[in-house]
Amino acid sequence: MDSAQQPTAASVFDALGAEYERAFGGSDAHRASLELLLERLAPGSRVLDIGSGTGRPTARTLTDAGHEVFGVDVSPVMVDLASRQVPGAQFRCADIRELTLDEASFDAVCVYFSLLQLSRADQQDVLRLAARVLRPGGHLAVATVPLDVEGVSGVFMGQPVRVTSFGAEAFTAAVAAAGFTVLAQESTLFTPDHPAAVPEPHLFLLARRT
Repeated sequence: MDSAQQPTAASVFDALGAEYERAFGGSDAHRASLELLLERLAPGSRVLDIGSGTGRPTARTLTDAGHEVFGVDVSPVMVDLASRQVPGAQFRCADIRELTLDEASFDAVCVYFSLLQLSRADQQDVLRLAARVLRPGGHLAVATVPLDVEGVSGVFMGQPVRVTSFGAEAFTAAVAAAGFTVLAQESTLFTPDHPAAVPEPHLFLLARRT
């Protein structure tokens, strides 16, 4: 399959819809990552959620804690689900790289598993964007599947995908190079609740803009 025939992230997650939440919503490590972030947020913080998906658990957890959430996702289906499931947050269907966002306008940025269908260069661009829109001292909560792969075709929950990622050390280095100090990291093996799922490594980082 050539690059012109590769499914886009929007088409993949449009097809998955709420099925994605059912498969991944039970991640204890994801919820622990959010709790670690919440411990560091002042009341009423403004949070950017890149790749906001169905809005749960990330946007829901943050809004329930009294924070202001702006979620961005390329999938219209996901944005519609999130808007209905988390009415207390604001969601936009867009590519985060194409939005005009003010510098130092957020207290935290979340990027949970939303980089994997981007090139390595684009992933680094998004990490630098996160640093740019964060106020000094603001926090980044980011998670990925830490595999040293580039442009690998596969099947994810029945959908054809092309995946690019970094190994754990290289990803942590990429976060640091984007302008962050890594404060905590957690590695785990998670099996999504889906018949086609297999155990996959997950890496969660909490970092502070330096």
